[in-house]
Amino acid sequence: MINPKLTDELTDQLCETVLLLRGVEECYQFFEDICTISELKALAQRLEVARMLNAGHTYDDIVARTGASTATISRVKRCLHYGADGYKIVLERLQKQQEGSGTQDADKG
Repeated sequence: MINPKLTDELTDQLCETVLLLRGVEECYQFFEDICTISELKALAQRLEVARMLNAGHTYDDIVARTGASTATISRVKRCLHYGADGYKIVLERLQKQQEGSGTQDADKG
C-alpha cells in the first residue's frame, strides 16, 4: 500500500518518468541531472545495505562493504521488515535476474 503522504501530482510524475528510462545509461543521465552525487550515492548505498541484510550479512560486514552508518542500516532493516515492500520487490527481481544470467553473489560464503 502506498503511503498517502507521498502521493501527489509531482511525485506521480517522477515515478512515471523513472518508468520511461531505457537502460542503465539513461538512468545515469537522468539521476545525474535530478540528484546531487551525494544523493545518488546514498540511494545506491541503501539498496546495497538492503541486499546485504536480505542475504544475512552482519552489521559489521555491511559497514565494511558500504561505509553506511549503523543508523542507516537500522533504518533500512526497519523498512525491509515493516515498510511498503519496495525493497522486497526489487531484491526479488534482482535475484531472479542474477539467476537468469547465471551470475553468482560473490560475497556469499
